[in-house]
Amino acid sequence: MRDHYDFSNSVKNPYAKKLKKQVTIRLDEDTIEYFKGLADDKGIPYQSLINLYLRDCAQSHRDLKMQWQ
Repeated sequence: MRDHYDFSNSVKNPYAKKLKKQVTIRLDEDTIEYFKGLADDKGIPYQSLINLYLRDCAQSHRDLKMQWQ
């Protein structure tokens, strides 16, 4: 490794705003198992599948319909 690096011509990462942010979320075990099963079928990690699903909901402005009984 070099003793000194020259970053004077460096450029900010244009994708920095799109980087993922780590959060803690509590999910039911059956929900996690559901997404793990789907993820196995699709061949992708289950956390990526959950992220894709939530992104799709956000982009299409889906609203949760809830009725209390």
